[in-house]
Amino acid sequence: MKVLVAVDQDLESRVALQYACHLLEHFDAEVDAIHVKKDVGNIILEDFDIPFLKKDHKKKIDEQAKEVEAAIVDACEICLEGKVPCEPRILVGDPAEVILREAADKDVDLIVLGCHHSSALREMLMGQVHTQVINHADRPVLIVRELRNISDVLVAYSGSSCDESALNFISPMLVKRKPKITLMHVRDTDDQESQEFADACVLRGESTLKKLEHQPETKLIEGNVVEEVVKEITLSPYDLVVLGAQGFGKSSRFNILSEKSLQIIRATARPVLLYRPKP
Repeated sequence: MKVLVAVDQDLESRVALQYACHLLEHFDAEVDAIHVKKDVGNIILEDFDIPFLKKDHKKKIDEQAKEVEAAIVDACEICLEGKVPCEPRILVGDPAEVILREAADKDVDLIVLGCHHSSALREMLMGQVHTQVINHADRPVLIVRELRNISDVLVAYSGSSCDESALNFISPMLVKRKPKITLMHVRDTDDQESQEFADACVLRGESTLKKLEHQPETKLIEGNVVEEVVKEITLSPYDLVVLGAQGFGKSSRFNILSEKSLQIIRATARPVLLYRPKP
């Protein structure tokens, strides 16, 4: 498996790299840790004939890049200790564009993003690079805000083919770790989902996980999907949440990225794997 981890000068992105290596330590994977440095030639100061300002700004960007590169190398050492190959690289350009381009060019299987833990910053930051990558990535994205030992996993399961694929994607990374896995289905009152469909959905997800050598607990709850999933995450010590990008319920199942999935990501500080199948 090829994994691309985006790293910047913030601690959160280095935590994301450590978490990714922790997730992959029992799995055959290689990590590409990249820092995207701004292209000074495209900075707005170019529109003004103020050479010394441009020079100072370039110097600051270069200094930050060197600091980040040193931090990436240190973080990669943690990956290597867990027998996960990790290559640090510095690239230039718009962060979201470069991340998406590198993911496609390298045909990576997973993109990992670090994000601020602070709830005050969460909404703001999800509107920038993270949201661009999440909305436009054509493959799974893991959003990490805090480093946690993976022993308790929640799968928010709608019964869609996307969610089935998510189970098959994450299962090999967890099979040797043997975490507790809870498969949760919310019978969506907004979509008037039948009890028969909800019961069949839970049985299907449980059967898939058992075939993949897991023994999941199951939960079937009635209510609003976003509210119930967020409540479950808040009240339980989950170390990883798995969501299908194509959403929950009949009305949202065909969206490229369900608004409900995005709301859940914004509402929690736990690591979230947003699954979208590669083309």
